[in-house]
Amino acid sequence: METNQGIKAWQWIVTVIVIIILIVLGYYMFSGKSAEAPTESDDTELTDDTATSNEINRIVINDQYPGNVAYISSVQFAKPGFVVIHEDKDGIPGDIIGSIYFDKGTNTGKVMLSKNTVDGKMYYAMLHSDDGDKTFNASKDLPLKDSKGNIIMKTFRATTNITEIKG
Repeated sequence: METNQGIKAWQWIVTVIVIIILIVLGYYMFSGKSAEAPTESDDTELTDDTATSNEINRIVINDQYPGNVAYISSVQFAKPGFVVIHEDKDGIPGDIIGSIYFDKGTNTGKVMLSKNTVDGKMYYAMLHSDDGDKTFNASKDLPLKDSKGNIIMKTFRATTNITEIKG
């Protein structure tokens, strides 16, 4: 009968794998990087340059019925600002048709529009800064950007189809 002396090959392989995993985890823990791969969010959460949980700028707006009001499901500002509704102009934000001021924090609300939205057309809800006077001025109250330099906005469609709105 043979006695079990020494470490077998499979034990060495398992030991080496465990050591590699510990080294990789240690690297991510001490370098400040996340070990998780980035994922796409349906909510499209976008942050400003100071990305802490209290300083998030984001908007949630859904497709809605055509009319002179745009309903905002949720908007969060790190500092007071505006939600500005733009018409679509060849796939990019065009003319401004409404705006509303919000204080810092998370809010819901509605934007009264200067002209009705049209069934089937695309619109943009864009976050803008406030220069401190609580009155929207497109030349002074500029669009907010995320940490990658992208303007923070969400598209929505005006539609009379109930299933598209609820879906």
